[in-house]
Amino acid sequence: MTIKYTEDHEWLKIDGDIAIVGITAHAAEQLGDLVFVELPDAGTQLDKGAEAATVESVKAASEVYAPLAGEIVESNEAIAGDPSLVNSDPAGEGWFFKMKLAKPADAESLLDEAAYKALID
Repeated sequence: MTIKYTEDHEWLKIDGDIAIVGITAHAAEQLGDLVFVELPDAGTQLDKGAEAATVESVKAASEVYAPLAGEIVESNEAIAGDPSLVNSDPAGEGWFFKMKLAKPADAESLLDEAAYKALID
């Protein structure tokens, strides 16, 4: 399993052509306590950079973007019911959606952990 990051503070855990996508701990910390999450429906086709989900916190509303092109295959209904999971476990139980990547090789253009850490430092 490969882990990649975007400059928009999303992470991807990639296994073959399926990516689990969420927001980084840094993004969750910046947003503050989440109070609402709107997730994409399974079957939704997204281009890279398209708005995929919406999060609202006590501080602000923000978008979660599709890190790569693909089709949503599952959304994490647990965070729709309990958005605080994103704050408490952003890289685990707080994932947003799974997507089937149109071109898995495009993930090579994303940031690795070292590059992401350099971005947020």
